[in-house]
Amino acid sequence: MVETTRFGSISVAEDDILTFPEGMLGFSKIHEYALIERVDDPLFIWLQAVKKASVAFPLLEPQIFETGYQVELTEEDREILTLASLQHAKVFSIITIPSDPTKMTANLKAPIVINLKKRLARQVILHAADYPIRKAIYAGLQQHCAARHQAVFNETEATAYHAVHLADELEATA
Repeated sequence: MVETTRFGSISVAEDDILTFPEGMLGFSKIHEYALIERVDDPLFIWLQAVKKASVAFPLLEPQIFETGYQVELTEEDREILTLASLQHAKVFSIITIPSDPTKMTANLKAPIVINLKKRLARQVILHAADYPIRKAIYAGLQQHCAARHQAVFNETEATAYHAVHLADELEATA
């Protein structure tokens, strides 16, 4: 069980825990995280620290709002993630959601890359690409959701969250 301040207690299988060998930028002492999603609305995924209930980051796949987004891994990134390519990986942007959600931004400069097979993750810095740290994304997110007949934020009162099963994500990339 992982205790969280946002979602209550979440059952997380050992196989669904991600390891960030170096931690994340600004959180170098936290190495284990789980991906958490809302059962009825899996648009946003949360990167929840396993041993620190108050640390969680909202994530989105950057292709949702940035067509043509490319991640080029450095040799060091490949070594730490033990990845030859992004074939069995997931890439996410950390999202900032202020009190006015129309001012929501995504960090495209430092995405989270996850090796689904090895359950290793790293926040990489894209030096070669000129991506912004704070890209306004609300309009693009609205377009994405409108095309799929869903809301950006599901407003139902009953909310349940669960851990994302990494094996299922790996199958989806195969």
